[in-house]
Amino acid sequence: MNVLIVASNRSRHPVPVIPFGACMVAQSAEKAGFRVNVLDLMFEPSPRAAVQCALNEGKPDAVGISVRNLDNNDMQDTVEHVTELASLTREIRRHTDSPIILGGPAVGVMPEELLRSTGADIAALGDGEGVFPMLLETMGNGGRCEQVLQQVPNIALIEDDIFKISSHFTFQLSTDFMVPQFQKWIDMKKYISNFATVPIQSKRGCPFDCIYCTYGISEGRDYRLFPPEEVADSVRRLSASGLRDIEFVDNVFNSPYDHAMAICEDLASAPSGARLQTIELNPAFIDHDLLFAMHRAGFVGVGVTAESASDHVLDNLGKGYSVDHLRRASDAIRSNPVPCFWLFLIGGPGETRETVSETIRFAEHAVRPMDVAFFNVGIRIYPGTPLARIARAEGVLTASPQEMLLPAFYFSPGLGHG
Repeated sequence: MNVLIVASNRSRHPVPVIPFGACMVAQSAEKAGFRVNVLDLMFEPSPRAAVQCALNEGKPDAVGISVRNLDNNDMQDTVEHVTELASLTREIRRHTDSPIILGGPAVGVMPEELLRSTGADIAALGDGEGVFPMLLETMGNGGRCEQVLQQVPNIALIEDDIFKISSHFTFQLSTDFMVPQFQKWIDMKKYISNFATVPIQSKRGCPFDCIYCTYGISEGRDYRLFPPEEVADSVRRLSASGLRDIEFVDNVFNSPYDHAMAICEDLASAPSGARLQTIELNPAFIDHDLLFAMHRAGFVGVGVTAESASDHVLDNLGKGYSVDHLRRASDAIRSNPVPCFWLFLIGGPGETRETVSETIRFAEHAVRPMDVAFFNVGIRIYPGTPLARIARAEGVLTASPQEMLLPAFYFSPGLGHG
């Protein structure tokens, strides 16, 4: 069975992002016995021509499309990717009758809406490296819609205009696919020359209750941890292969705290030579010991999702930490030589001009000349999140869930329109 996986993301702002999931799924499908090719559209001058060529040459029996984002989450300069995805799917359909399968982090958030807008056949939800090979095998054995739904977990489809979803299953993480063979699937030289970092995960799952977040939907709410020694060994292998700029892309790196510490201590015990970074540190779990361990492990940059320096706004956002946590994190960071990226979020529920002033005063104290502060305005609203319910109750959101493929944003009425 020939399989084509299309990495559809073409956004290069601020830098191109390596299609981690697409490479992981490709490797798992190949290990399961399928003949796999990856078409990465990031640097293709003509995506349409590239798709046509890949389909004509490969004659795939199934086509997977990896969907990273629905849009750029920017209220002030919004870029929508859904229209491009629908156009891509139509172009694929012009050249093949083979099943088209959507996967990737964006698909689990709005599977029905994406299936209807693109005309794709099936949506693979959750861990693609587990779902996709099972789906291919069932389809290869002649499985029709009803059989596929019964035999393959974590998929969705539309049959007779009715949206149907199969049973949920949480896959055990496999270290076989923790770090795919990137060079085999994509042009790594182009990514590296465009300052892309190499992604790695130490875990999946998110137990936190942020009102706007979709990680719990796409990854589950329970932690699934890779063994710390396997994570450290993977970093060393990547660095030894010449891929030294490595980014931990966990939704939160420093929780569980002991897991992050164990990774750092293992890396410090046998230096990898890698330049490590993460922009997802939770302020509740930052202290001098952790930052010292991260520095010894090879971290050259960290990021803190501070979001607000108002306890009222932090409570409304469901962050689970306080301004006191932020102050303690700031003290630890100021005594550490690693540069820090501070992320603030303006406009959440309960935000007023006074709470914005609190956040700005905190940033003026916390952010060193060597650091960077980023202020994001407005919050992308996704169906099924607490923020969507709040926005509807306040009259901020009127679009139906089906219309929310096109981005809707929350901006606190307490800030007016200025």
